Amino acid sequence: MANLEFRYGTMNSGKSLSILQMAYNYEENNKKILLVKSSIDTKGDDFLVSRVGLKRKVDIILKENESLLDLKYKKSLDNIFAVLVDEAQFLTEKQVEDLWFVAKRMNIAVICFGLKTNFKSKLFVGSKRLFELSDKFKEIETICNCGVKARFNARKVNGKFIKEGEEFVIDGENDNVVYVPLCANCYMKKVFNK
Repeated sequence: MANLEFRYGTMNSGKSLSILQMAYNYEENNKKILLVKSSIDTKGDDFLVSRVGLKRKVDIILKENESLLDLKYKKSLDNIFAVLVDEAQFLTEKQVEDLWFVAKRMNIAVICFGLKTNFKSKLFVGSKRLFELSDKFKEIETICNCGVKARFNARKVNGKFIKEGEEFVIDGENDNVVYVPLCANCYMKKVFNK
């Protein structure tokens, strides 16, 4: 039986780069993969893009009301070794449950990459369900600008850290928005002024 796996990290931890490397490695070994992302992630349109400049066309962009088990996608799962999902935090509970089904009932490895928490330090819906259902977890680490391991995603708007606002604002689409990985101490100081 295949596993559902969640690889998570803060912004700038190299999640997209990791998924691109994994896709390349699988295909180099003649393993067919399916690359999926949520339609909420509009950065790169129908491409998965890494901050270092690498990119790759996505096979399926899942809308909020869609499932990999929908008739229009089900055929895509034929002869697949692994489903790789980028920006998995944007998935719905149902979409995560369907990926669990793909792993457990269809025996296809599913490896999801995404953020653990939003800029308010709250779990994303997709991430929460992945923590509840996944067989394996792996943290992809990066450091805060102070040199300590980053655990939080802070949002800056027009150069100022904020703690309120819409949950989904994609950086790169809005030049005024930047995300910064911070350790707990820096997050408290810069976001909560404590």
